[in-house]
Amino acid sequence: MLLTMSNATIETRATTALRGLLASPTSFLFFTGKGGVGKTSTASATAVALADAGRRVLIVSTDPASNLREVLGVEAVATAAVGVAGVPGLDMLDLDPTAAAETYRETVVAPYRGVLPPDVVAQIEEELAGPCTVEVAAFNEFVSLLTRPDVLDAYDHVLFDTAPTGHTLRLLSLPAAWDGFLTTTTTGITCVGPVSSLGQARAAYASGLAALRDGTRTTVVLVARPERPAIEEAARAAHELAALGMTHQRLVLNGVLGDPGDDPVAVARHAREADSLSDLPRSLESVRSIDVQPLLTRAPLGIDGLRAALGPIAEAPEALTARGAASTDFRSLAELVESAAAAGPGIVMTMGKGGVGKTTVAAAVAVGLAARGLPVTLTTTDPAAHVDDVLVDPPPNLRVTRIDPGAVTAAYQDRVLTASRDRLDDAGLDLLAEDLRSPCTEEVAVFHAFAETIAEAENRWVVVDTAPTGHTLLLLQSAQAFGAQSSVTRPGGAAVGDAAVRLQGRLADPDHTRIVLVTLPEAVPVHEATALQQDLQRAGLHPWAWVVNATLAASGTHHPVLRGRADAEHRWIEVAVHSSARPPAVLPWLPKPPVSVEGLSVLLT
Repeated sequence: MLLTMSNATIETRATTALRGLLASPTSFLFFTGKGGVGKTSTASATAVALADAGRRVLIVSTDPASNLREVLGVEAVATAAVGVAGVPGLDMLDLDPTAAAETYRETVVAPYRGVLPPDVVAQIEEELAGPCTVEVAAFNEFVSLLTRPDVLDAYDHVLFDTAPTGHTLRLLSLPAAWDGFLTTTTTGITCVGPVSSLGQARAAYASGLAALRDGTRTTVVLVARPERPAIEEAARAAHELAALGMTHQRLVLNGVLGDPGDDPVAVARHAREADSLSDLPRSLESVRSIDVQPLLTRAPLGIDGLRAALGPIAEAPEALTARGAASTDFRSLAELVESAAAAGPGIVMTMGKGGVGKTTVAAAVAVGLAARGLPVTLTTTDPAAHVDDVLVDPPPNLRVTRIDPGAVTAAYQDRVLTASRDRLDDAGLDLLAEDLRSPCTEEVAVFHAFAETIAEAENRWVVVDTAPTGHTLLLLQSAQAFGAQSSVTRPGGAAVGDAAVRLQGRLADPDHTRIVLVTLPEAVPVHEATALQQDLQRAGLHPWAWVVNATLAASGTHHPVLRGRADAEHRWIEVAVHSSARPPAVLPWLPKPPVSVEGLSVLLT
């Protein structure tokens, strides 16, 4: 089958998968894209293919909510490189931001123990408990993999399975940001300790930046589904990474449906994919190759599954026998909305793995609440999300907002400088302005904006579309850290605000905050939702309900591939039924993406 796009004609049933990517792989390969597009399975399949070809390969996850071990079938936690059974030459590693932060704090604090008074040491430890430390520690681990001689000697290729786009763009921009800040700062102090503690890493930052910008050493692999939002996000990543100097890029289109036959559901899906691929954004026209991976009956898990996905494309299996759902203990989304409305003003937060439909579910809930005449705010903490693209025509009583990292950081810097003009002279203001240029300021500014948005829920229904799991967990950990530091002065001399101090209490109040876990009826999203629920409960937050999105089981499809995927869904819907605190809502796959009030209302019927 040939797939024709505006700027390329591509053979979708190639005899070898990922031909373009595997033709001339560089030393470093970064796999990025919107959540749920198959970054981990694509990176894992590439790693297995390279190792099977006799190369020495290390695959690393930088996603705080990584499922790399599940895809590779590795049981042990891999905070140090471990071999992958059944694949000689392949090692894997999970970067653990929390463990890295603990090591970093000890590196900074240890020289002062026994030298400074205990209360001063305690103050330093408290100041290093914030999110900036977690970020810079994880970043240091990432840079070391690009520059350490022992890593470069041990492996021919290092593959990075990254977090969804927004988090990854932040990670890949940090080498330039920190290198620039350390070059120009004159205070000798940063929010993650003295400059001297970062000084040893400064050469590594510059070296890491050079490696990322060298197209003979580094390739950015943009992964997307044949869906408009995923392609647009890949295009945005291509543009922003090119602006950072990372221009050696390849594109993988994952999960493209083959011949639809005469099945109405398959025909609708095929038409939707063709429309999405008919006009690729200009920023994707410069990619070195485009590989197309077909939609499989089941997601490739384990080494055998990955090798099967790499081999010659098998013919579609015979149609499976349709099977009814084992459980009928579901609710409609409208019933969940009715419960949230009856409970009074508060917060509804949608959480889950990237690509499961959090934004769509959040927008539908907001539309349902607004339809009852209630005052509603719909917002997002995901830097890659655009809720106004989903809800293009909000009613007057529904306010749509977005926490834009660049905008809130600029506003935070301006607010802190304005508040300090009466107490600082010109030299002091110059030092303060320099401090506010620290890369850490963005983390603090985004957190404050999030806290202020949540505070609006005293008199309104605030529906929050969160970033994918890992980023959200770090944000919630920030709530705990800031709450514990109510007396601490943050970067730029700004005291922690009342909204930030009260945030953890508001989130932990089940009468005020309703957390909705959104998942697809597939193994990895359900496992991630289960792990997220456990993480939240350990933090004193209790999910209110689950939503299983985009199910094929009720669609009536008889297409062999889609029917196979539908048949496999029942097992995961059952997990949701047993895990949700109240009967979950189960939403069907829709031939047309639900946008606008009219489109979203379909999910409420």
